[in-house]
Amino acid sequence: MATQCDVLVIGGGPGGSTAGALLAERGYRVVIAEKSRHPRFHIGESLLPANLPLFERLGVGEAVRALGMMKWGAEFVSPWHEKARQEFQFAEAWNKDMPYAYQVRRADFDTILFRNAEAKGAMTREGCRVQDVTFLEEGAGARVSARHEDGSVEDFEARFLIDASGRDTFLGNRFHMKRRNPRHNSSALYGHFRGAVRNDGRAEGNISIFWFEHGWFWFIPLADGTTSVGAVVWPYYLKQRSKPVEAFFRDTVALCPALAERLAGAELVSEVSATGNFSYGCDRSYGANYVLLGDAFSFIDPVFSSGVMLAMHGGFLAADAVDACLSKPSMALRALRVYDRKLRQGPREFSWFIYRVNHPTMRDLFMGPRNIFRVQEALLSVLAGDIFGDTPIWRSLAVFKGLYYLNSLYHFRRSVQTFRKRRERRRSEEAPLMTGSE
Repeated sequence: MATQCDVLVIGGGPGGSTAGALLAERGYRVVIAEKSRHPRFHIGESLLPANLPLFERLGVGEAVRALGMMKWGAEFVSPWHEKARQEFQFAEAWNKDMPYAYQVRRADFDTILFRNAEAKGAMTREGCRVQDVTFLEEGAGARVSARHEDGSVEDFEARFLIDASGRDTFLGNRFHMKRRNPRHNSSALYGHFRGAVRNDGRAEGNISIFWFEHGWFWFIPLADGTTSVGAVVWPYYLKQRSKPVEAFFRDTVALCPALAERLAGAELVSEVSATGNFSYGCDRSYGANYVLLGDAFSFIDPVFSSGVMLAMHGGFLAADAVDACLSKPSMALRALRVYDRKLRQGPREFSWFIYRVNHPTMRDLFMGPRNIFRVQEALLSVLAGDIFGDTPIWRSLAVFKGLYYLNSLYHFRRSVQTFRKRRERRRSEEAPLMTGSE
């Protein structure tokens, strides 16, 4: 017989665990099906100040604080500017109430959120991969089939389905609505080092972003002494790989002298992984009895560390929408439309900056910041993830965007050359990429 529940959540990452915990708190029968077992490795260790209120609302603030490394700001390092390093402090953002964030091992962090959902009453299934779903007529729910590690199959009957399957994009693939992002496709290589040179004092936990010819690097210090290092590059560059991924990654690091200097005495303590087709989105975020959230809906680029915050914020939105659908069916369509509008806000606001982060004009603005009309404070609010509340940053952000376009026009020849180069690179982005660790 099928296991009966009100809500089945596919995926036990930050988004799924958040939604599952909130709905279980409200008295719904919730099942969270996670294909792996916690703790499990996941990249994306840098959190935002906007995560902190969400932790408190979930009741996990102390637990996250115990494992996290304090992150008071971010630094950008450029080989093309006389002042090669520019540091930003979250305390200088428009809202002064969120002056820091954390860097975390995602294996431990995700486990905290998953166990919190379990403690609040959600039924959890680990090592349980959802394989098939059949939606019932007239919005009556869904029948879901999942396979456990031992090969056994468990069926579920749920009134509502939440797809928080991350980059597996379960429903996005099933409904053929997942699309590669044509405006910003990227690839990544990453690994963990021990003994990397960090900043001094309170800045030790800050994230560092290093620009280089083919994209940018992240440098994320963790509390256990290791440092997560990754390169986000254009696909054309990854296609040049003709050697094992670790050797190629080391060669890539060597192309960025400022980063190579900080890793000169460091030891690589993990395998190097590579992934292609990094950026994508789905055509829609909901149906009659399902919603998509987090990376199951879209992923742009990790440069502003927005992934976990957007997933958790989406979990809160999903809980409200599902609650409305199940408790007030006549309001379901309105609730789902509100969910869709609010879910899209985050990727939309971040994407304007992300699409342009490697443009010379954007690098100029980051490396020579000015607070005219409070544009620097507004930009720092975006970096902190403070885009959903009442902080009045939008006029200042409009000024910042105007400055970007004016500076691009002033450097017209450079902007045209950048556009042409990017267009040429896009032409080579259709061929398959070599990924993994081969």
